[in-house]
Order: sequence, then C-alpha cells, then structure tokens
Amino acid sequence: MRVYLFIAAVAGGATWLITPLIRHIAIHIGAVGRVRARDVHTIPTPRMGGLGMLIGFVVAMLFASRIPFISGLFTANHQAWVVMAGAIMICLLGMADDLWDLDWMLKLAGQLLISVFVAWGGLQIISLPLGSLVTASPTLSMAITAFLIVASINAVNFVDGLDGLAAGIVAIGGIAFGLYSYILARSSPSYASMATLIDVALVGVCIGFLLHNWHPAKLFMGDSGSMLLGYLITCASIVMTGHLDPASLHTSVYVPVFMPILLPILVLFLPVLDMCLAIVRRLSKGQSPMHPDRMHLHHRMLRIGHSVQGAVLILWGWAALISFGSVTILFFPVRYVVIGFLVAAAVLTVLTMLPYLRRRIPEIMEEDAAYSKHHAAQHVCPQSGRGADRPTSEAGNKSQDAGKDTERDTDRPSQA
Repeated sequence: MRVYLFIAAVAGGATWLITPLIRHIAIHIGAVGRVRARDVHTIPTPRMGGLGMLIGFVVAMLFASRIPFISGLFTANHQAWVVMAGAIMICLLGMADDLWDLDWMLKLAGQLLISVFVAWGGLQIISLPLGSLVTASPTLSMAITAFLIVASINAVNFVDGLDGLAAGIVAIGGIAFGLYSYILARSSPSYASMATLIDVALVGVCIGFLLHNWHPAKLFMGDSGSMLLGYLITCASIVMTGHLDPASLHTSVYVPVFMPILLPILVLFLPVLDMCLAIVRRLSKGQSPMHPDRMHLHHRMLRIGHSVQGAVLILWGWAALISFGSVTILFFPVRYVVIGFLVAAAVLTVLTMLPYLRRRIPEIMEEDAAYSKHHAAQHVCPQSGRGADRPTSEAGNKSQDAGKDTERDTDRPSQA
C-alpha cells in the first residue's frame, strides 16, 4: 500500500508543479476558452489542462517501472506501455479540440480509432456476464472494449461543466475502484496490480489538478483532460477483467468477479446518466446528440439555487455514495449497506433540494396567506352587504313610521 501511495503522491506532485507552466503555454498559443451561452464562467479562461495531467500520469508510471515491487508489471507484458500510448494519443486529440474546436464527428472518429488501437494492443475485456461465465471472441472483445472506452470518454466530457466537478468525480471513483482492485489483488501470489497502479496514478493526477481547478479555476482541463480521465478509469477496469479466468471461477463468486465490469458504470453513474439524458433530450428535439445546451445536471443544480462550490460538493457526495456503496456491498451484509445507502441518499436529497425549498416554502406561505385573505374577503363582503341592507331597511321603516306619526299628529289638531 505504501508503494501505491508513493505513486499517487508522485502523480499529484508532478501534475501540481507542471500545471502553472501549462497554463502559460495555453495562453501563449491561444488555447483560451471563450465565454459561450452555455458556460458558467464569465471570463475567458485558458484550457488544455489535460496536458499537465498527462505529464503527471506518465511521470508516475515511469517511476513505478523502476520500483522492484511493481516493475514486473512492465516486463510481463506490454499493457502498461499500451495504456500510456493510448493516453498520449487521446490527450493530443483533446488538445487539438481545445485549440481548434474540432467537429464532433471528427473527434468521435478519433476516439474510436484510438480505442481500437488500445484494444488491438492487448487491452481487452476477456469475459462477459451473460447468464453464465462466457469468454468473448477476440473480435467481440475488441468491439466491446472500444465501445466502453468511447462511452466513458464522452461521459466524463459531458459532466465537465463546473470547476473541479469532473476531476473530483473521477478521483472519488478511482479511490473506490482502487481499493477494490487492491483487495482483489491481495488474494493473488503477488500484490502487484496494474489496475491498482493506474487507479492510484489517476487519483493523484486528479488531486494535483484540483488544486488549480477549484472555483474560481485558474485553468480548465478542457477536452484533453476530460477525455484522458474517462480513458484511464476505463482502462483500469479493462485491465482487471483481463486477469479474470472464467474457467477457474465458481458461480458463488459471480457478482464479485464481474464487479470490475459493473463498477466503472457505477463509478461513472452521474456522468453516464447525464450523457444519456442529454442524448435523449437532444434527439427528441431533432438535434444532434452533441448539440450544446444548458440542461446538464450541473446546470440544474445551479438553477435550483446552489453556488458553484455547493453544487460540486453535492454531486461529489452522490458520486461517493454510488461508488463506495457498490464496493462495500461485497464486504458487508447487504441489509446494512442498503440501510446506510438509504440514509445517506435521504440526507443528500435534502441537501440537493434545500435551496429550492428555502426559496419555495416562503413563496408557498405567501400564496396561502394571500389566498386566505382573498377567501375571507369573499365571505365578509356578502355579510357586510346584508348587514348594510338591514340598517337601511330599518331606517326606512323608522322613517315611514315617523311619517305616519307625523300624519297622525297633524290630523289631531285639525280634528281638535
């Protein structure tokens, strides 16, 4: 564990140190995001922070290749080098988009080509949970691997809308997945795990970048960063599934075994949910799936009344609940995990809706008070009208009686 913590510290330190230089380079070459209608920030801010994250990740991996405990991971096969090569290519594609705003179809084609290259290099999902333990064919493995990488890349890209949001969600997911992969690796003869190594380096990169990206951000990660994060967290999952041998597994451990396939979906649940909602929303309007709008989850949080920091922290809380909840169910009784999950979900729900409730409850009370006054006035007015008629009629009767008395009085003298 100390080796992994050291790798995370190296990744975080390298990212934190190099990011200010990347910021100056981004400003110099014009990689500065203009303020668009859908953006939350109000001043142009340099992007291309993914380059600093890439440098931090590569430095950490090179350090790891020289540590005896885990150096065997780099000599046993070429997976580590394939992952780094894919990270460099995906980051370069993102940098091109940060500079020139590539067409979404061109960017998607580049993502697909890089994903196929990584799968061809040996990073593939070997087994699938299709009712029983099934070994996928090489062609199917490559197709599924490429699809998962592209989907994760775009999911993180979709959720990258607030300062620190994407980096925090991926860091939380990386911690949960890293703990799971480390515990799983301890059952093997060697504790060394490529999946754990990628996860801890990823977490270190995210934390190092967050020190510059917290609101108000000095630098955006851009597509070069969001695409890199989605790529790396999926690679860690795929590496783990590649080490699972379906023939040696018993159905009693069916769920824990295939948690590496399910966990990335749960870890990236918020980004994936946001992406799916955006695609459905845009297609229903006859728009392109990549058409920008201001209906993402983080936009809705701001519309409710949260500040940028508050929205980010609450979304982090939801990400942590889903990520760690899915991991703890493997090590604790289900009923305890469910109870804890429901309690935490209730608390997060209240925190999520609190600004809306604070604003809406007084409005409801004012509306109720106004309605009560209006309703009371409708009851009082008819009564007051009847009451006004009654004195008038009584006065009329009195005046009539007085007239009669006057007539009688005037008659009397004449009679007299």
